[in-house]
Amino acid sequence: MPRPRLETISAVAGPHSALWATCLRPEASRDDVVAFSPLAPDAHRLGLETIYEGYLVHYGRPRLFALADEDTALLLGDYLYAHGLVRVAETDDVDAVADLAELISLCAQSRAAGTNGDGAAWAATACALGRGGLDDARAAMRERGDASRLDGIARAAAGDEAVDAALATHARLVD
Repeated sequence: MPRPRLETISAVAGPHSALWATCLRPEASRDDVVAFSPLAPDAHRLGLETIYEGYLVHYGRPRLFALADEDTALLLGDYLYAHGLVRVAETDDVDAVADLAELISLCAQSRAAGTNGDGAAWAATACALGRGGLDDARAAMRERGDASRLDGIARAAAGDEAVDAALATHARLVD
């Protein structure tokens, strides 16, 4: 399975904005680890990791960027969300774009409520990206804070080892 090259994210973000360029970590201090893209279809991996980097800018320890203040973090994170969605939209997979928009919303709600389960939401979304079947599991997380169904979907699709690896990486990168 091809792995997205995270330097592609930084190579695009820098030229888009002088501010993003100043936020880039020196190459030697960037973390090239991927979390959930190995669970996703090949065509969506770079878009998924771009969105995930935006999530880390908002809620964790970004792999590619060092941010001076909260305002810049908010703007850069939103830019990365949008740019990742554009990457996925370029594949003409409207259902995958909808799944990722739902993921962003669900994880923001989970963070605001202080509930756990964002890792399971990322894993299940990556595994089922563009194929549906997540509505009931998302509702359980949204309404009751229960991410167990999302976790089960991910494990059924990718296996325990792959999901455990993604979740371990996620745990290391989020606050």
